[in-house]
Amino acid sequence: MTMRDFIDDTARSVAFLSRIPMPEKYFEGYDGSLARAVRAFPVAGVLIVFPAALCLALVLALGLDSLAAAFVALALQTLLTGALHEDGLCDSADGIGGGRDRERALAIMKDSRVGSFGAVALVMSFGLRASALAAVLPALSSIAAAMVLIAVGAISRAAMVWHWSSLPPARPDGLAASAGQPESSAATFALVSGAILAVLLLLFSDTGVIAVLLLLTFVAGAVLVFSRVALRKIGGHTGDTIGATQQFAEIAAFLALALAL
Repeated sequence: MTMRDFIDDTARSVAFLSRIPMPEKYFEGYDGSLARAVRAFPVAGVLIVFPAALCLALVLALGLDSLAAAFVALALQTLLTGALHEDGLCDSADGIGGGRDRERALAIMKDSRVGSFGAVALVMSFGLRASALAAVLPALSSIAAAMVLIAVGAISRAAMVWHWSSLPPARPDGLAASAGQPESSAATFALVSGAILAVLLLLFSDTGVIAVLLLLTFVAGAVLVFSRVALRKIGGHTGDTIGATQQFAEIAAFLALALAL
């Protein structure tokens, strides 16, 4: 792996995971496969979340209330991703929650309309993330809060790769299937680098070892439980469940920190 190759993979990952425009030079001769590029998902997560983390540090330094600051950061983060992961959570909740069987669940997930399960999932996701993050903020400096947000951005994108690589495609013609199953070495690199980035950022933000261990445990548990549910209900992963995994990992991470700090 050369540095140029990794930079290319990072740019492609940022473009796939967000609305942030990337220069065309990174896509010359690119076939659209993410089988290798997923190794850069944690680094892409850092880059995508960085503006929201900077905004969080700024509004906290200006004296904005913790809950309002948390919502501002999450709102900017959602704008930058184009609500990609929230959309995956919504569709997954509607399909898995409302589908009587595998075929019906997959059909619901392809429907662009939002059902009751999806609406409730979105409300719960924003509510849990914002309230948990707000509970953490008083214990941190503005810079440390920004580092925590970036750490969660890295580990939650690594969680996506874990879910993606551990399950077969639920449908042969889906977005995730067309992007390719992650290469084993790329998935391993994403998981290891995502964990390292998160641990280093959390330790430098003085959250403590207990908080770090709790966060890793909660994130792993969330991914394992959701992956098992997806396998049982729809037979594997889809682009929607991959996005939903990021949301579950982020919720788990913030809740773990709220418990530890």
